[in-house]
Amino acid sequence: MKTLTDLSLIAQAVIGHNRRAFDTLVRKYQSQVRRFFLHQTLGNEFLSDDLAQETFIRAWLGLGSFRGLSDFSTWLLRIAYNVHYDYLRNRKETTGLDSLPPGGEGMCEQPPLDAHVDLYQALALLRPDERTCMTLFYMEDLTIAKIASVTGLPEGTVKSHLSRGKAKLSNYLKQHGYESA
Repeated sequence: MKTLTDLSLIAQAVIGHNRRAFDTLVRKYQSQVRRFFLHQTLGNEFLSDDLAQETFIRAWLGLGSFRGLSDFSTWLLRIAYNVHYDYLRNRKETTGLDSLPPGGEGMCEQPPLDAHVDLYQALALLRPDERTCMTLFYMEDLTIAKIASVTGLPEGTVKSHLSRGKAKLSNYLKQHGYESA
């Protein structure tokens, strides 16, 4: 069976209202989107799943506006970034900063094992934009230009967030027994 390109799947979904074509795109990118949210929510699997679902709903509704000026994955991550930003903004409006749990946006009730716990605790030290840039660069392997496209930040700001985030993570990990080899 011939593998369909993202653009042909998008065309089938938009022009022919082919939900199976969009389902193929969802299956192709759901791990990447969910992983992005897991790092942004510091391991909260339920919230990550909810935000990923919202991302794909928005992508389906806005698929006709995809112009192909960037990769579909970049466009989809931009939607994911906006979904997370909307979540943070709405949460601040409804809960206030005093009611946030210490260390971030909420940990998973059953935390992951050892190194994952340290990683999420380290990521909790970062500001949201730093965490987003670090996640996209180191965990999703995006270029600085693509991160700028996803976040809407200038490339210089992305570089600054990466530099500050790397320094904060390095200090945290050194303090907790992770030495450079």
